[in-house]
Amino acid sequence: MTRYIEKKILSIEQSEGVGARVRRSIGTSQVQNFDPFLMLDEFRLSAPAGFPDHPHRGFETVTYMLQGSTEHEDFTGRRGVINPGDLQWMTAGRGIVHCEMPGVGSGEGHGLQLWVNLSKKYKMVEPNYQELLDKDIPRTATPDGLVQVKIIAGESMSVKSPVYTRTPTMYLDFTLKPHSPLFTQEIPKGWNAFVYILSGQGEFGSKKQSADAHHVLILSQNGDGLDFRNTSNSTECRFVLIAGQPLNEPIVQRGPFVMNTQEEIRQAMQDYQLCQNGFEHARHWQSKGIERSMVQH
Repeated sequence: MTRYIEKKILSIEQSEGVGARVRRSIGTSQVQNFDPFLMLDEFRLSAPAGFPDHPHRGFETVTYMLQGSTEHEDFTGRRGVINPGDLQWMTAGRGIVHCEMPGVGSGEGHGLQLWVNLSKKYKMVEPNYQELLDKDIPRTATPDGLVQVKIIAGESMSVKSPVYTRTPTMYLDFTLKPHSPLFTQEIPKGWNAFVYILSGQGEFGSKKQSADAHHVLILSQNGDGLDFRNTSNSTECRFVLIAGQPLNEPIVQRGPFVMNTQEEIRQAMQDYQLCQNGFEHARHWQSKGIERSMVQH
């Protein structure tokens, strides 16, 4: 038995950060805390817009660039550039302060950022990064080449991603060519799953429901896979299929802090304000990115 669409929602563009534009599909009043996922944003930003210095605790941020580049910098001195097709899987753990700004001279940055919750046993681990260049992310396709997939996390067509997910997660970037036949992607039983459509249009689920760009499709939990096909004769359909094993733990969120209790949230806020218990480096740190943004403003 394959899954069907339980809910179909159009993601509306809104402002976020400093001058950035996002379409939020997970993390809204309509789809909040879709365990283990806290948020999915499709973002667009051009200098001097961006996401200046801000903290995180208790979860992971997954940044996947589609176009342009993003410069990343954190309070440990780590700096880097996420270019088109590249992936950064950041475990904030007990605490990180960082900034994400458009790359110099790269034009508009366009990408996805997913927030994945961490279980109680991992919320206070040391921060960690997994970074993959576009060329190092596994890809595969059906023999006719009409169904192509980039395996960011998890597995498709017997090809596995090297990314380690503390919260078991599948993250697949599909491109369906025109006239592509029906394809079924396996999804582990019991995992929560959704589709976010980046471009084109397609038919999804056992009830053969149609959907097009910027819609999020929340899938039924029962079933061991998802059927889909491209319904256009002339354009590609591109979407991400994301699934994860529910943590089934209490979720208490205050902005960039996600813990299990109100007391833990109060402690996180105090730790950040006093630069302690994981936030020691924040005391005298300011990113180069925010300096550049202030100059350009």
